[in-house]
Amino acid sequence: MTHNYNFQKKIDLKKSSRAQRENLPISSRYSIEFSNYFNGMKLDKAIKICTSIAEKKEHLPLVRFRKKVAHRKGDAKRGVPSGRFPVKAAGEILKLLLGVKANAENKNLDSDKLRIVHMFATKGVTRTKMQPLGRIGGKNRKSKSTNIEVIVLEE
Repeated sequence: MTHNYNFQKKIDLKKSSRAQRENLPISSRYSIEFSNYFNGMKLDKAIKICTSIAEKKEHLPLVRFRKKVAHRKGDAKRGVPSGRFPVKAAGEILKLLLGVKANAENKNLDSDKLRIVHMFATKGVTRTKMQPLGRIGGKNRKSKSTNIEVIVLEE
């Protein structure tokens, strides 16, 4: 099942690589923060940051969705002192970044010169499930998902 990418600019397909994952069971808000953080960044640096966030050594700076989020020790990143450690989202995005790196190596691109040109996250499918409560009743719960796409370009 192939979908179109949200990227509209014309780029050289021989010097670029793409990856896309759909309906990941992670937060859309954290995915949007990751994509805004990694846009324009070198791929190796983004992979390193993602692994350190998954190991809780470094926090993800929250710029857009930062209401009632505590400040972190140390210097502010991206002009914001607030941040969190979204381990689950960092793991899934790390798999996506490693996948786009493997796609680039398959095209014989130099992995040291790759830069993230486009990273975009949107809401995915919402599923409903029943949470059992008591002997008779239940409660509907919604499990949300996220679609993420990445395009890297060799410089």
